[in-house]
Amino acid sequence: MGALEAVAGRVAGGATVAFRPSGASMVPLIRSRQQVVVAPVDPAKLEVGDIVLARVAGTVYLHLVSSVDPARKRVQISSNRGRINGWTSHDRVFGICVAVDGATRSRVEGKTLGADSNEFS
Repeated sequence: MGALEAVAGRVAGGATVAFRPSGASMVPLIRSRQQVVVAPVDPAKLEVGDIVLARVAGTVYLHLVSSVDPARKRVQISSNRGRINGWTSHDRVFGICVAVDGATRSRVEGKTLGADSNEFS
């Protein structure tokens, strides 16, 4: 099981999780090894530009919501470098990125589920 798989499992279980993902697909929004905090999300409230932890075609990504399709209850996931990963259903969106290196992301208020997103395990 990969690192993002383990985080996805914890977030799907209701935990808000801080971790340090690696890779360059989200630069400059998230740089490799910066600490991110991901909280459980209400997928129906997602908007283009939100950073989410989601499974697309069997792989878990921490990527951008690039399009929303509320009628079909799905979102399109893409890197910040123009690569589209694909569409995924709301039940495969585990969480939303609420902070990067201690800086709270804008537009996340009201989108998280459960515990206070400032508390993480």
